Amino acid sequence: MQDITTDVVVVGGGGTGLAAAIEAAQAGARTLLIEKNPTLGGTTGWSVGSITSSATAEQRAVGITDTPQEHFDDMPRFHGRHAGRDNEALRRLLVENTPDTMRWLRELGLVFVDPMPEPPHQKPRLHNVLPNSRAFVFHLERRARALGVEIRCATAAVRLLRDGGRVGGVEATGPGGALRATARRGVVLAAGDYSASRDLKAQLVSDAVAAVEPFNPASTGDGHRMALEAGARILNGDIVWGPEIRFVPPTARPWVQRLPPSTLLARMMRIGMKVAPPALLRPFLMSFLTTALAPSANLFAKGAIMVNARGERFAEELDAPAPALARQPDGVGYIILDATVARQFGAWPNFISTAPGVAYAYLDDYRRNRRDVFREAPTLDALASSLGIEPARLRQTVETHNAALSSGAGRATSNQPPRPPIATAPFIALGPARSYIMFTDGGLAVSERLEVLDGAGQPIPGLFAGGSTGQGGLLLEGHGHHLGWAFTSGRIAGRNAAASAPA
Repeated sequence: MQDITTDVVVVGGGGTGLAAAIEAAQAGARTLLIEKNPTLGGTTGWSVGSITSSATAEQRAVGITDTPQEHFDDMPRFHGRHAGRDNEALRRLLVENTPDTMRWLRELGLVFVDPMPEPPHQKPRLHNVLPNSRAFVFHLERRARALGVEIRCATAAVRLLRDGGRVGGVEATGPGGALRATARRGVVLAAGDYSASRDLKAQLVSDAVAAVEPFNPASTGDGHRMALEAGARILNGDIVWGPEIRFVPPTARPWVQRLPPSTLLARMMRIGMKVAPPALLRPFLMSFLTTALAPSANLFAKGAIMVNARGERFAEELDAPAPALARQPDGVGYIILDATVARQFGAWPNFISTAPGVAYAYLDDYRRNRRDVFREAPTLDALASSLGIEPARLRQTVETHNAALSSGAGRATSNQPPRPPIATAPFIALGPARSYIMFTDGGLAVSERLEVLDGAGQPIPGLFAGGSTGQGGLLLEGHGHHLGWAFTSGRIAGRNAAASAPA
């Protein structure tokens, strides 16, 4: 076993971990960051790249006056059935510190477009990074290395090292074998959520949710598991984003995701977005949008159906089909629509997908940008053949569905207008689509210093957590809050770990 001694060990190389490592090193602590994947990035690296914040330079530049208090007051508007379960102290921590986090990110070289609205926020607060979310990882890694942070990828944390009640380091495995990293001051857990952990999902949510695949297969709850072994506890463990139907990701990264994360390029893009005619700007926005986003439920309300890989309907589409999709052959489904439905999805308000603060995607956008999930044919038999489905089976499915509609079936409520039959050529299929768990919002109980708390509510000496690992009962509904919490909590955890009394 290789033994090393440092001041702070950070577990996880996404946005939270990199922010924690930078702040710890900036405070003078010798810092080691370990990441189990071959490269840095985590969930931050494949996100859309949105941060929601008040009181930013971007808001002021376009005449928006906004405050953390207004942001604080607006966040519960998203909570719905989870109202009353929020950690208000951490919400306050988030909204009051994210404006400074935005300043900090700009100083590192990040560039954001003008804030976009996202109701029920009362003011535009959604800031999208340019040219893509890889810019976060690029600029944070560069800063971390410049400060002397030692970064070891392909190195997975196995367990926390404990001396009595104090956490004093991490045991891990990497390319060179076992590693024992002693932390004189503290350990920061920034290992993401547990959307890919069947055991934790079954324990905290349900067996049905445990069976749904994660969008990020690397989010296996390593930080949660290690902290639980040290006496920590999880809050809001049953709150998950999903199951949610999304089109499968493209096999090749869209061109916008391949752009170099240069500050100069991002600034030029921001200027271009302010002055470019909509006809030139739209293809760029669509490259953000038609990646792996969710199909609108309005497709089904207007008449589309969903079938599995055998061409069979498997659920009432107007009644949350995502859980049932996860149990279908190969876990995939296809949305079937005819020309009557298709004509409606070419303009507002009938969009196929939307990305927060970016744009809306209509059927022609998928026709142009996602040919891998778009099929069109003059007959149902030809459409089935293009999908690898037995034509007679898909034809029978549609005929049965149409017959049921004629008898008055197929409405979610008595007030809803009847759905039209699938009868007019050409016929279109969108898919494959899968059911995913996007995030789990259960986080370790933490203090406002991001210290991990034990079952009695007392800090576990030497142990800190941020991001999804240290979410602490904070509700992050709405877009842009997860990334805001990732960077903000990582910074706070890293600073406080570095300031801890040495063991």
